[in-house]
Amino acid sequence: MLPCNVSLGGEMAKKGDSRPRLQDVARSAGVGTATVDRVLNERGNVSEDVRRKVIDAARALGLRRQLPPSYKPLIRLNLILARPDLPLLARIALEFRNLAKTIDRRISLHITTLPHETPESLAAAIRATDCDAVIAYGQNYSVIHDAIDDVGKRNIPVISIISDLSGSKQLAYAGTNHHTAGRTAGYFVSRMVPLGGPVMVLCSHLGFQSHADRIAGFKEYLTEHAPKLTIVGVVEGLDERDRSREKLIAAFRERPDIAAIYNVGGANLGVRAAIEADVLHKRPLFVGHELTQYTTQMLRDGIMTLTLDQNPRLQAQFSLDVLMDHFGYEGRPVARPYVSNVPIVLYGPENIPPAP
Repeated sequence: MLPCNVSLGGEMAKKGDSRPRLQDVARSAGVGTATVDRVLNERGNVSEDVRRKVIDAARALGLRRQLPPSYKPLIRLNLILARPDLPLLARIALEFRNLAKTIDRRISLHITTLPHETPESLAAAIRATDCDAVIAYGQNYSVIHDAIDDVGKRNIPVISIISDLSGSKQLAYAGTNHHTAGRTAGYFVSRMVPLGGPVMVLCSHLGFQSHADRIAGFKEYLTEHAPKLTIVGVVEGLDERDRSREKLIAAFRERPDIAAIYNVGGANLGVRAAIEADVLHKRPLFVGHELTQYTTQMLRDGIMTLTLDQNPRLQAQFSLDVLMDHFGYEGRPVARPYVSNVPIVLYGPENIPPAP
């Protein structure tokens, strides 16, 4: 006789009902109905191997909604990054590797490194994934939105990291508020160059939402609070050292009176090389992003005055927290809808942390 508190959506069905019964699950798993009852009602006294057989059989027979909440399948996460030579992306990958060792062993991390950072290459990688979720950094283009739509039809969620893919059907964005970061940079530049003057901005490519947002916030703050500071150029250097150096030197020759440089991207070495080319009348204020071995040295050498770091570890942590919650795993609490609140950290020459 079956226990009265078993609720399997059909094991006590009336004649003619095609829904699976306890006996069907037991037959498929090769165990008795009493064992099925103990597993599905979490009464214990069942080995892990038998438990998995029963739950797998229940899933195959369409009883997935009745599974014990403690059972979770293996989840594979696909982190897709291009340009591993960039310090920020190397830090992101390292943080994911470290954090992946601390979470549920049924969650595995797979890192895909792309040879090019074009929107088309990222879109192709998203579509090609055979994992259960994607975490990706890329430019905010419609071709990537389309790829997110396509994998969404396969129930594969996508999280954008570092740079928001706003307007897409992503599950969440993991990163800082780049508009606020830009305004923060504007605040400090305005205080450090009180007499005003021309300002040069360097970015990778305006297709990256993070770079566009930083520039927008920076411009906004200067317009509101420092009208004597004027942005005279925005240079796109594709985060390449040599290209950025050459383009900046060319811009400096046209405006040797540059008072400040704001680099919203990763080519800080290119900025240093351009400053040290001695084209400008005097050394400019230099504010940039990310705390790396290179920016650390520039801060100590007096080339850079301030850098705004975007906390790669917290971005990776938020991504994993969201996906664990999405797939029903126990982890750090995260509220829905998923909203990233990763803070920026400001570093100058006097508060550089010791090397690990």
